[in-house]
Amino acid sequence: MPAMHSSSRMLIDSALERSPLVADALAAAREAHADQTRETGGAEIPVLDHLKAVAERVAAEDYGEETLAAALLHDSVEREALEPERVRERFGPEVAAIVAALTEDASIEDYEERKKEHRERVAAAGPEARAVFAADKTVNVALLREAYRQRREGVDEFLTVPLGEKILTWEYDLEMLFDELPGPLADGLAEELVGLWRQRAEEEERLGTL
Repeated sequence: MPAMHSSSRMLIDSALERSPLVADALAAAREAHADQTRETGGAEIPVLDHLKAVAERVAAEDYGEETLAAALLHDSVEREALEPERVRERFGPEVAAIVAALTEDASIEDYEERKKEHRERVAAAGPEARAVFAADKTVNVALLREAYRQRREGVDEFLTVPLGEKILTWEYDLEMLFDELPGPLADGLAEELVGLWRQRAEEEERLGTL
């Protein structure tokens, strides 16, 4: 995983200590995703590591305990690790609403349409859902940048859609965030995307000189 600043880790540790809700969300995430991994472009990481990285970014922006809990649980329904009703019963309606907004509609088969529907739903859901969405995308781009350093354009074979299409989707996500959630979280995603664009440009230049 991309390294987080120690201050961000301290913030989430502090939240775990002072908030039973956040501590319970981490416990539920640890149990629900115990054996799950996610593809990062040629490698796999535990889902729990991803969730904690997202929560750390959210914690750095001083969101409340419900948003931090939702950050730790944001993949739980999408990955069918928890039922929506169980999230609501255990963590309350605010957390459940954020998690619901962050859950893609699996019934939409087309990648572009599914992402578009999800983006529009997050935009309408409120700043808390947008914050987790932004942190999630930023962590994902940072992971792909790490994979790109190792595999360059070869990361394509490990992705569910071509790299160019994935980057275009993130660009649309960033455009929405600049409109609906301007500030450090959107800026963080922009920074990672610019870094990825630069990596691809450097690789294109390298190939052109071979």
